[in-house]
Order: sequence, then C-alpha cells, then structure tokens
Amino acid sequence: MKAMVIEKYGQTPLLLADRPMPEVGEHEVLAEIHAASINPIDFKIRDGKLRMLLKYEMPLILGNDFSGVIIQVGDKVKKFKVGDEIYGRPRKSRIGTFAEYIAVHEEDIALKPGNLSFEEAASIPLVGLTSYQALHDILQLSAGQKVLIQAGAGGVGTFAIQLAKAMGIYVATTASEAGAELVKSLGADQIIDYKTEQFDQVLHNYDGVYDTIGGETLERAFSIVKPGGHVVSVSGLPNARFGKEYGLGFLKVNLLRLVTRRITRLERKTKVKYSFLFMKPSGRQLEIIAEYIESGAIKPVIDRVFPFAEAQQAMEYSESGRAKGKIILKIK
Repeated sequence: MKAMVIEKYGQTPLLLADRPMPEVGEHEVLAEIHAASINPIDFKIRDGKLRMLLKYEMPLILGNDFSGVIIQVGDKVKKFKVGDEIYGRPRKSRIGTFAEYIAVHEEDIALKPGNLSFEEAASIPLVGLTSYQALHDILQLSAGQKVLIQAGAGGVGTFAIQLAKAMGIYVATTASEAGAELVKSLGADQIIDYKTEQFDQVLHNYDGVYDTIGGETLERAFSIVKPGGHVVSVSGLPNARFGKEYGLGFLKVNLLRLVTRRITRLERKTKVKYSFLFMKPSGRQLEIIAEYIESGAIKPVIDRVFPFAEAQQAMEYSESGRAKGKIILKIK
C-alpha cells in the first residue's frame, strides 16, 4: 500500500513509500482509508518532541485520525462488519492514517455520522475526542458555567466552541479579526481580538480554560479562573501528576516536576488546578459525538482538502497557522 512516512525524527519532507499491508488482530478491523486530517500532534511526533511519552520504530507512517470503510474484520470483532463506514482515532501505538489502509482496534472507532462526507468525518475524531475529554471529563463543566477556549478559529477551537455551546456553557474565545465572524457563527458569546486585547485584562471569574497554545499564554490563563477552577492544556508541558498517572517512572516524573515548577507555583497561588491532556481513543465517545453531529448541534469546519500526494504541502499549510478549521487529506 502507499503511505506517507518518515525514516527518522525531524525529517521533512514526508516520503511517499510502499509499505506492507497491516496485519489484522483478532479484535481489529482493516479499513480502507478515504480521508485523514492534519493535527499538531503529527508535527510533534515527526519532530521527536513526544519521545518521552511515545516510542516508535522507523520508518513511521504519520497520521492520527481518519474515516473509511471496513474491508476485513478480526475473528473476535463483535460491533462491526465488512462494508461499515467508520471514523476513528487509532490508539497511539497503532497510528498511521496517512496511508491507504489501517488496522485499528474496534474500541477505537465508531460508525461515521450519517450526515457527513468522508472528508467531513475525518476532520472530527482527534479534535472531537480532545475537546470532549477536556470539557466533559476533566473540566467537568455544566450548563451555565463559563469557559475560555483559546484559538477559537483553529481546528480544535471550531469544534470545542460548538461542543461547549451544545453543553449549555458560556464561551469566550480568542481570535483575530479575520476569524471573528467564524467563531461568532459557531456560537461564541465573547470574542477577544488577541492582536489588540489581552484576554487576562478582559475576562474574570471563569470556571475553566481550555488552552491550545501553551507557554506564556497558558500561564496568564490562571489569573482569569476562580479559585477551585481548572485549566486544561493540550499544548503546555505535562506535569509530575500526569507523569505518575502515565507511569513514566521516578526520573521522568521528577524531570516533569522540575520543568513545570512555574505552573505548580501558579496552581498554589491561584488555587486553580492544572491538567495536561493526552487524549485517549474512545469509540464510545465518538458515538456520543456522532449524536451531536447528526442532531445538527455540531458541524465540521474545513479549511482545505488536499490530495494524498500533497501531504507535505498540507503539513506546511497547517504549520503556517493560517487555517480556519481543519485541513484534510483525501486519500481515496
């Protein structure tokens, strides 16, 4: 099969290569991939920035979510059959959606929302699961509460705003003037132009922050959250608490404690909890997300669709930060 691979960390451009067909485990399905999406984790894996958490053998097929059609099922698969149209986020040990085929565990997929094309469906799994786990599982927000979602016009933000509004949450978000109309159309209640305003000078007494930027922006987020509130980040550094939960071992946990000491001080000073989110695949949560989509509460936001052969150009466009919504690879 054809696949986009790297042969070493830091390699660019991606290489179009012939790779063996995936072996299908007894609890897995073999899917013909129709579309995949580009996500920031693809760059982080490519550049070796997640080597502390994830170990891969080379050559490595990149890609972390997809939509497609099942063409084979393992002996013990119970929920799916050949011909089912699915979407999913494979577990981190089985990534590789920038390819014509993938073997994926049945627990990591769900039936594709019936009202979406394959390209639209491919835009959902990673940002959908990340946002659901941030807002529902970690922040545990409920109707009437207030959240700041950073970078509202981006791939994560465009989904998270819609999910938060479907949950009855008041949403503030940051966006440029060019992205303001988009985030307003998605339901954002308050929009901060990050080029002319400082969000921490405007917002106060929030229940939570969903950070997608990290760095100094993450640190400033603590000042807008009420005591007992929560900041969750997909772009900040994992802290020692995460390291223990992830089973990283004594040395790595202490290294994380050292590099996140500023965040820990902010937690103590503001009485606001910090969590690093490393999203977990979940077919069950994808079923819940599909219900939101099929009801019309959430609609995909796609910036551009690239042909498979232009995967490198798609990666470069994503890294430019200019996209409003998701970037898709059309594989079939």
